[in-house]
Amino acid sequence: MKLLIAIVQDEDASKLISALMGEGYGVTKLATTGGFLRAGNTTLLIGVDDCKLDGAMSVIEKVCHSRKQIATAPTQMMAGMTNYTPYPVEVVVGGATVFQLHVEQFKKF
Repeated sequence: MKLLIAIVQDEDASKLISALMGEGYGVTKLATTGGFLRAGNTTLLIGVDDCKLDGAMSVIEKVCHSRKQIATAPTQMMAGMTNYTPYPVEVVVGGATVFQLHVEQFKKF
């Protein structure tokens, strides 16, 4: 058995959860926050039998796409300056980061 930890953008989360549950996968949702854009992310915990691993990964890949977005990034602060002027930057967001862990034992009570 495997445990997939999938970190996805909030925009993709509900669609992915619906798709995974529609295929019979159990999903636990955790609200998290990203570091770079400080935007909301969702971390999903997905327990998967080894024989269903490829199917779960396919669903994640199908639903979660990378896309470009304009974000505001601050300029570098110079010594002695008290305020800054933000400027727009194009960044790639979305997609999914998936960690796959081997589960030694699983019990459900």
